[in-house]
Amino acid sequence: MAAGKFAAIGCFCNDRWGDMSPQPHYPSMPKYPKGTSPEAATNVKGSEVKALFSVVGMTCSACAGSIEKAVKRLPGIREAAVDVLNNTAHVLYYPSFVTEEKICETIEDVGFEAKLIKEETSDKSRQVCRISISGMTCTSCSSTVESALQAIHGVQRAQVALATEEAQVHYDPKIVSYNQLLETVKNTGFEATLISLGEDISKIELKVDGIKTEQSIRAIAKSLEAIPGVQNLETFPELNKISISYKADIVGPRTFIEVIESSGSAHFKAMIYPEGGRDTHRKEEIKQYYKFFLWSLFFTIPVFLTSMVLMYVPGVKKVLDLKIVNKLNVGQILRWELSTPVQFIIGRRFYIGSYKALRHGSANMDVLIALGTNAAYFYSVYIVLRAANSKDFKGTDFFETSSMLITFILLGKYLEVLAKGKTSEAIAKLMDLAPERATLLTLDEERNVVNEQEIDSRLIQKNDVIKIIPGAKVACDGSVMWGQSHVNESMITGEARPVAKKKGDAVIGGTVNENGVLHVKATRVGSESALSQIVRLVESAQMAKAPVQKFADRISKYFVPMVIILSFSTWLAWFLAGKFHSYPHSWIPSSIDSFELALQFGISVMVIACPCALGLATPTAVMVGTGVGASQGILIKGGQALESAHKVNCIVFDKTGTLTVGKPVVVNTKLLNNMLPHEFYELVAATEVNSEHPLAKAIVEYAKKFREGEENPSWPEARNFASITGQGVKAVVREKEILVGNKSLMLDSNISIAVEAEETLAEAEALAQTGILIAIDREMAGIVAISDPLKPGAREVVSILKSMGVRSIMVTGDNWGTANSIAKETEIETVIAEARPEQKAQKVKDLQASGYIVAMVGDGINDSPALVAADVGMAIGAGTDIAIEAADIVLMKSNLEDVITAIDLSRKTFSRIRLNYIWALGYNVLGIPIAAGTLFPSTRFRLPPWIAGAAMAASSVSVVCCSLLLKNYKRPKKLDVLEIQEVRIE
Repeated sequence: MAAGKFAAIGCFCNDRWGDMSPQPHYPSMPKYPKGTSPEAATNVKGSEVKALFSVVGMTCSACAGSIEKAVKRLPGIREAAVDVLNNTAHVLYYPSFVTEEKICETIEDVGFEAKLIKEETSDKSRQVCRISISGMTCTSCSSTVESALQAIHGVQRAQVALATEEAQVHYDPKIVSYNQLLETVKNTGFEATLISLGEDISKIELKVDGIKTEQSIRAIAKSLEAIPGVQNLETFPELNKISISYKADIVGPRTFIEVIESSGSAHFKAMIYPEGGRDTHRKEEIKQYYKFFLWSLFFTIPVFLTSMVLMYVPGVKKVLDLKIVNKLNVGQILRWELSTPVQFIIGRRFYIGSYKALRHGSANMDVLIALGTNAAYFYSVYIVLRAANSKDFKGTDFFETSSMLITFILLGKYLEVLAKGKTSEAIAKLMDLAPERATLLTLDEERNVVNEQEIDSRLIQKNDVIKIIPGAKVACDGSVMWGQSHVNESMITGEARPVAKKKGDAVIGGTVNENGVLHVKATRVGSESALSQIVRLVESAQMAKAPVQKFADRISKYFVPMVIILSFSTWLAWFLAGKFHSYPHSWIPSSIDSFELALQFGISVMVIACPCALGLATPTAVMVGTGVGASQGILIKGGQALESAHKVNCIVFDKTGTLTVGKPVVVNTKLLNNMLPHEFYELVAATEVNSEHPLAKAIVEYAKKFREGEENPSWPEARNFASITGQGVKAVVREKEILVGNKSLMLDSNISIAVEAEETLAEAEALAQTGILIAIDREMAGIVAISDPLKPGAREVVSILKSMGVRSIMVTGDNWGTANSIAKETEIETVIAEARPEQKAQKVKDLQASGYIVAMVGDGINDSPALVAADVGMAIGAGTDIAIEAADIVLMKSNLEDVITAIDLSRKTFSRIRLNYIWALGYNVLGIPIAAGTLFPSTRFRLPPWIAGAAMAASSVSVVCCSLLLKNYKRPKKLDVLEIQEVRIE
């Protein structure tokens, strides 16, 4: 499990250049080499190279930050990110401006060993595509498609989800194309449509009016392919449609429209193609099943009436019994004529599905339906032909059995598709958060607005300036260029309290602007936006199979063949029993003989068995569970995370930013020499500004108060800066040796700690404050006390977890005094303090070895090894990107009570999965023997085939509806009484 999670981190670092650094990026760094114009840089843009360097000697995020800063200052560096966990540096650079030797040399100048591991062009060696698949009926179908995709050379991983009717394929585009993947799915007998291509690649479909010849569309395609950033292009001449996959950070849809409308002498008009996709496909499927059901009902009602009802009406019975040829009567002819279109036209889909399944060596639900209905239909045809050729033959047809079977199965499929559509409503609701229209501003060189234009929000491109009026939704992720307002970010954070926004602040697409007008510069559009990433995460979660689903997959392989054998055995047993008079003749109903009785039992067994219910038991519950979680700000990354979370009986909490607010502030300063406060803080801030630690940031922020009027003061240069993991930092500032850190740093550096300093430290720790010692030129100069307030409700959360049978433990890198104070406040009994990142991970492993199922809750880079090691990693949403990537569950609101909600939701989801399995298995275990006639000898009760078919259809619908009840999930009532008070940091 841990290996899989590390792979996820590796993938994250390789794939998402914009966000992969563990530290904040440095916005002042240019995207093109110094002295090069943007126009010249554009010409070399396609020639960038990606290189991976091994870096030895890093101990914490401060080391990574100094390396990243140094590398980014080189000319020709487009992007650089340092991964402190894996001791690597990923660099995207222009080889015409800088070499890998120069990059290695720069890293070594910072004080670390560097070595080139590999170098490759910027084209990715791995791509992810999502495919919509229609026609799958049970897990046998999804397993067949998955196996076929996995067998393709170049496919690294393929997942096929029955409930969402989608496949997610990870493949090497240099070896296999997505068209080959689509072709493979079609060859297995199902319809395939591409949904998206690549996690960082956007896709748009444009309709082009004015095209009269194929030559025109080819010319347009050629013009579009020449645009930098266009990845793939498909044309559909019969629909005048062009599908374009592109990199949103390089190009956008408005550029495509401009190129199309300026192509050639002909006048073309381009617009976004009317919405299609999964929702349209789902609606079409629902409409199709409904239409087939109505037509089937139209033909079946007369068949049912002539065989079951009208035969008891004297006048009508006489007409139906009129002989045409020998014993062939009007009723039989009518039933034959009416049931034939149901069997072969309306029921055609079952024949196609059976043929495709059998062709690939598997048997699915369609095979059972086709065999059952054909047995009834062709036996009835045999009866009709015998009656036409015999003067004394007496026999009963079963035309009503075949037509009623198909009708009830179609009704069941219609209700099932209708219910399955509701399981993915969470994604639809998320996507609806994005506004349809946006106001695009055109600015002059002095940034004055010269034009306003309303456009489709899908046409927004990177660096566009968008106007957001009060009450409107923010159209894209961006930063405020002008204006002040309050924005409701409850969509992302779950907090309804509006957040103040001013120039330079970031805003998120889909959030609501409350009062002032804002001008926002688009920074992330299309698939890069926060909303798209949340949607993609929820979609991936719904694709991922829970381990418990393997049970259903194993059963489904043998289910249909076993049912066919049971069905044939049932018919044979009853037929032979009748032949050798093993039961009284009075048991046989007057209208049929022993062969027909045996046939009815055999058909009933065949059509009552339902592998669909088993196949849908897990994925529908996981879909609804992850959807409910997303709506409550809890992003659960699939069935594996859900399954592990419901077993959790021990939670390891990080302290800073998890149990505490995570915004440390300086609350007290004790100077031990004659320095003035502003001189003291200038030296300390100059040292700490190089560190990414939250406590260092608190000191730097406090030091700014002595430089009033300066928003970003320049501190004196710090030479020989070094970060000592778990202890502090040291540097030389203005020829003075500065040490900032804890007690162990001072003792290791042979600096004596005065009694006064010891007392001040003890006082701070007793108040749950962190005492930072400062030594200047090897003498104690002062103590800074920093407080990080406890999160509201932390104590109550620990208490509720205890009542749920979950043990709470705190592991922190902070000192023992502060850790014990926080533990006392929260009533956590077990505490581990002064722990390094690897020690946190080791503690998790020790707990697992003791038999605990461990969840780790953290928010920082130093927590990610423990998040990976834990059975369930929970990342606080306000944490670092790498912590979020390492986690199984992301708590978007950063509220501690969501830990309880996540565990409770997973428990409720898994109780629903168990209920689904009990029902699906129980239904088959009870239904098949009853259909086989086990109750018939004692009670004379038998299940006619059409009722067995109705029961089969109802079983699938009931499983989906059982999962849908999860939508009514309410978080534990204990959380409602928690008084969460607001904590403000001035």
